[in-house]
Amino acid sequence: MKRSEIIQGWVKVQCNWWVSFTRNSTPRIELVIRITENTTDLRANEHDDLLQLLLDERAGRDSSELWMAHIVATACLASDHLWQDLGLWSREHLSRLMNDNFPALAAKNVHDMKWKKFLYKQLCEREGINACRAPSCEYCTDYLKCFGPEE
Repeated sequence: MKRSEIIQGWVKVQCNWWVSFTRNSTPRIELVIRITENTTDLRANEHDDLLQLLLDERAGRDSSELWMAHIVATACLASDHLWQDLGLWSREHLSRLMNDNFPALAAKNVHDMKWKKFLYKQLCEREGINACRAPSCEYCTDYLKCFGPEE
């Protein structure tokens, strides 16, 4: 699914607190949230699983974490790096967002795996699925695809 298709399924958020939060946290992000009904049936379960993972792992300090869970889960369905799909300036900004909103989940990313790959790997582990070909990441031929630089 292309980023434009994802964004077309979103609506502008009119809450003043959200506008303020977003301007202060992610200046480039468009103030949008996905309309659930526009998710294609093929990806709806995938979105729901990602959303549940994020909701289960949220910090529980603020209701904005609920919004962030929806936004991050939806952005995972787009095709670029997650930080790009979210409209952030860098992967570092995404790491801060993850640490602030989902600290227990972020703490599991001990090897700094790319976030989208990491989230999908977490889903596989929840289901007891080992989709990796190597016994550990360090020995995998795709290591740089998961841990390499994001440009």
